[in-house]
Amino acid sequence: MKKQLNTERKLYTLCMLVDDTPGVLSQVARLFSRKGYNIESIVSGATDRPGVARISIEIVGDELMIDQIAAQCRKLLPVKSLKILDEETCIRREIAFIKVAAADRAAREEVIQISNIFHAKVVDVSRESLTLWVFGSQSKSGALIDMLSDFGILEIAKTGTIAIERGRSTIYDDSKLKEEYEYGKNVL
Repeated sequence: MKKQLNTERKLYTLCMLVDDTPGVLSQVARLFSRKGYNIESIVSGATDRPGVARISIEIVGDELMIDQIAAQCRKLLPVKSLKILDEETCIRREIAFIKVAAADRAAREEVIQISNIFHAKVVDVSRESLTLWVFGSQSKSGALIDMLSDFGILEIAKTGTIAIERGRSTIYDDSKLKEEYEYGKNVL
């Protein structure tokens, strides 16, 4: 019996382990570009294993589109492992710096009170502004930004979203077999 694919568009996170070599991130990003898919967020960083990096990519699409792009990514030689995470199976977080206008003491105190409610940290204070640091879900940083918009947001810098699967399951559970990724490397 054939699996029924969901055609509803939603946010997915693709997490992959790749060789930590120059050009791998751009190779993965070009694959999405060639297929005409828009990346909502992309983050690359170190892992607990030497020579292996982790790339987290957020993309909005339907199940068929996600399955297709995942299959294409798995074919790339530097990709060692790939997992598709959805909202129900993972924890997602991002970091944001928010610089807010605060021309007087009363405004600064109010911004500090709002930041305390959101567990944000004040990381810089000047006579005309405050810079806050917040770590959490996209909805948390979005709600904080909404609350601070009345003061006048001067600048926002956000990281992409990092994600990890809930529970005991890991990205290492879905690794290619050694033969799969050695194939083709010594063919020529």
